[in-house]
Amino acid sequence: MKKDIVLAGVGGQGILTIASIIGQAAVKQGLNIKQSEVHGMAQRGGSVLAHLRLSSNAIHSDLIAPGTADALIAVEPMEALRQAESLHSKGVILANSRPVENIGDYPELETVLAALRAYPRSLVIDAEAMAAAAGSARSMNMVMLGAVSPFLGMPAELLEAMIAEAFARKGPEVVETNRKAFAAGQAAAKGI
Repeated sequence: MKKDIVLAGVGGQGILTIASIIGQAAVKQGLNIKQSEVHGMAQRGGSVLAHLRLSSNAIHSDLIAPGTADALIAVEPMEALRQAESLHSKGVILANSRPVENIGDYPELETVLAALRAYPRSLVIDAEAMAAAAGSARSMNMVMLGAVSPFLGMPAELLEAMIAEAFARKGPEVVETNRKAFAAGQAAAKGI
């Protein structure tokens, strides 16, 4: 088993939480894992990028070469488009449709979304609205984790257990909200 996953967004959107939960699940499955992160002014809404590599064999580099990623999880649409070259021809893009317009010349949103939807295997969803329906818009990253879960080759129950572990200190209500958000993302990804 080998999965190379690129995660992209802006600071504060929970990219590194997604990577941590997937990584913890991989460790529980006995997989090897390497992760690299780039925090470009993340505290001020700058780009955040993570490469997450999972394999049953040894992994020699934490970086994913352009054109080789199996999945791109993006919680911001323009960041998804910026990282799309990471995917191989059968890779999947899973992107949130709501932008973080933190630059003055942010491109026309519909143009960005149309470009993302043009990829053969893409899912562009309003993860924030789905998370709000699950109990908290802040759980948007768990919607995105749910959306990528069918492509990870891991049992959903294992990922749910890692979600519970990650949010346990915040109380059972927060855990349940994040589980519901995860389930909403899973449901959205059916049929890709």
